Amino acid sequence: MGKFGKHVNRFALTLALLGVASGVGLVAYRQITSVATVQPMPGSATTPQVGGAFSLVDHTGRTVTDQDFRGEYLLIYFGYTFCPDVCPNTLLAVSQALDDLGPLADQVRPILITVDPERDDRAVLAEYVRHFHPRLVGLTGSPERIAEAAKAYQVYYAKAQLPEDQGADDDYLMDHSGFLYFMDREGRLGALLSHNSGPDEIAAKIRELMDQG
Repeated sequence: MGKFGKHVNRFALTLALLGVASGVGLVAYRQITSVATVQPMPGSATTPQVGGAFSLVDHTGRTVTDQDFRGEYLLIYFGYTFCPDVCPNTLLAVSQALDDLGPLADQVRPILITVDPERDDRAVLAEYVRHFHPRLVGLTGSPERIAEAAKAYQVYYAKAQLPEDQGADDDYLMDHSGFLYFMDREGRLGALLSHNSGPDEIAAKIRELMDQG
């Protein structure tokens, strides 16, 4: 059984973890994800800067920076491979949206940036991303590099550990904000989409923003 299969088998455990995780982190996760809707993010004085430089390692082992993706539209999601439901469901929706876009999808680069570099090394990401769209790129790096990227995108994340008498040390969930960031060819934020946006909604927003730019 491959690593992805092991992740599937952990779903029952991680769902149980959802039931016991508590405190500010989980509350923040619920608040952050519940308010997101498909909406443009105009560059006004009231809009915080979202996006910026990063230097990470992709699932093939290549070191990449944000500059390597200039000229492409980006659909960036911060998540992790041991996520029981939200992350895979979001990536499946993205994959379906790109399929629905047809040739236009060649201009869009979906990216998964892990918030769990402790477990998500290059090999784990390589196994994971192959189950989604072929254009999907998985990025990992040191905890410091991941923290820098998350800060640039205003991403919240934190580890939620099981009680000491339940599970091994590596059995935990990551609380994290659940947005999809649609970036234009110059690395500027075009739209912020909720993690629970459906494929039709995602594809429609991509078409709209492409028509504008």
